[in-house]
Amino acid sequence: MDRDAWLADTRSSYDTVAVSYADQLRGALAGKPQLRAALAVFAESVRAAGGGPVADVGCGPGHVTAHLHGLGLDAFGIDLSPRMLDVARRDHPHLRFAVGSMTRLPLADASVSAVLAFWSLIHVPDDAVPAVLDHFHRVLPPAGPLLLGFHAGAGVHLKTQGYGGHPMKVAVHRREPTEVAHWLRAAGFTVEAQWLLDPDQPTPGAILFARRTP
Repeated sequence: MDRDAWLADTRSSYDTVAVSYADQLRGALAGKPQLRAALAVFAESVRAAGGGPVADVGCGPGHVTAHLHGLGLDAFGIDLSPRMLDVARRDHPHLRFAVGSMTRLPLADASVSAVLAFWSLIHVPDDAVPAVLDHFHRVLPPAGPLLLGFHAGAGVHLKTQGYGGHPMKVAVHRREPTEVAHWLRAAGFTVEAQWLLDPDQPTPGAILFARRTP
């Protein structure tokens, strides 16, 4: 099997569900004070580092990109799904969005001040994560902030339907924060903080704050 077949499946799945996915997530941050707090901490770290363009990698319909813009950041979005970005541009015409894969991040070395990957690593196979983190490291300057959000836990399941009942074919990975922190350190990052969200729920969330090690 083509080792990148998961990329094609992820792209086509999110092209299919783009409109219903955006409808479901619209206003979602309003009910998530912990997520808003994490984004506020991230924004403060970006400003403290001198500001500059911020890449929201795996931005989907752009709701988090727009939130970062509202916090005063020069945020732009990158996503694998062209249809998802059509929706992002429709809903946020004042922001910049570009098609691209985090496995081959279309950004120059040290070209952004910070990187955010908010629940976008969850479809990336374990063996591809180190290369993704290498790209994040490459596009950041020394001490550039990185924020990761993901499903906490262990195991992987195949999602075949979602967001309005549309067909999908994506693997959804849960990962222990300690495992992701290990990958970050191996890629040249310093982990600054770790948050566990909704630990009593069936699928907790995890947020890691890190910086490219100077």
